[in-house]
Amino acid sequence: MPAEYIELHQDTPDQRRIRELVEAYKNGKIIIIPTDTIYAVSCDLYNKKAIESLYRLLGKKPNKANLSLLCRDLTDLATYCKPLSNPIFKLMKRVLPGPFTFILTATNDVSKIFKTNKKTVGIRVPDNAIVQAIVNQLGHPLVSSSIHSEDEILDYITEPTEIYEEWKHRVDYVVDGGVGKNQGSTVLDCTESEAYIIREGLGMDQLN
Repeated sequence: MPAEYIELHQDTPDQRRIRELVEAYKNGKIIIIPTDTIYAVSCDLYNKKAIESLYRLLGKKPNKANLSLLCRDLTDLATYCKPLSNPIFKLMKRVLPGPFTFILTATNDVSKIFKTNKKTVGIRVPDNAIVQAIVNQLGHPLVSSSIHSEDEILDYITEPTEIYEEWKHRVDYVVDGGVGKNQGSTVLDCTESEAYIIREGLGMDQLN
């Protein structure tokens, strides 16, 4: 059975459809959603079977998968990451929500959820009303991965209808929130006291 295709306004998404998506996440569904950069495949952080399904979908073992948490803000950061230095916390407060992935030292709870011995986790707070509405209603972060090979930057798919055609037999829902960007987030390694850029992407001008 092909995935359900849901169109949502990128600024004022229908709250009834948001509730439907939140229930789907709770039931272990895998959903492609827009972000403020490229589209991402996602699931509920606290649904173990969904995370296992996500690993299978990506064709990667837990230690090899680059998963990020999509958060609504920095309120619950201490639940998922170890204490940050002041400069890094100030930087995050300044540029988030925005097109950045912060690589932080994960808490043991996150490592257990991901079934990995990796000590880091990517944190994103996308400037996207659809993601914000979903995470706000769900009450905790989503787990996500960009829907392409990390090495194939030119292979981003920006049109939701094209994404649907490629992924409709692999996921449960595809959310159309408008045309996606063709550039990923800027990734910063923040596991030390200062941030280091490990991938340039959208938002670089905000770091100057």
